[in-house]
Amino acid sequence: MDLIGSTVTRPATVTSPAPQGEKAAAPGLKDLQGSFEGRQVWHVSCGDVINRDRCLTVLVDQNKVVLVGPPGETAVLSRGQLGQLRDALREAAEQAER
Repeated sequence: MDLIGSTVTRPATVTSPAPQGEKAAAPGLKDLQGSFEGRQVWHVSCGDVINRDRCLTVLVDQNKVVLVGPPGETAVLSRGQLGQLRDALREAAEQAER
């Protein structure tokens, strides 16, 4: 899928603040959000099994939530990172349902 490959290789740009009336980003996710080709993207820091820094990416493609992990790696998340992933998935699911 071209969208996944592009999302992993290109950095996300920061989006403008949410318009009035829209739900604000969850605490801890405000600096992890961006956009790619008009789609909202969330980046959640994680590690791998040998403790190298990695990233999980969450995005919405039409009405589907896409979770992109580190290529060929296992994502290891701390309690805080797991909370960020949960919040990102919740927001992406809400966006996909619209």
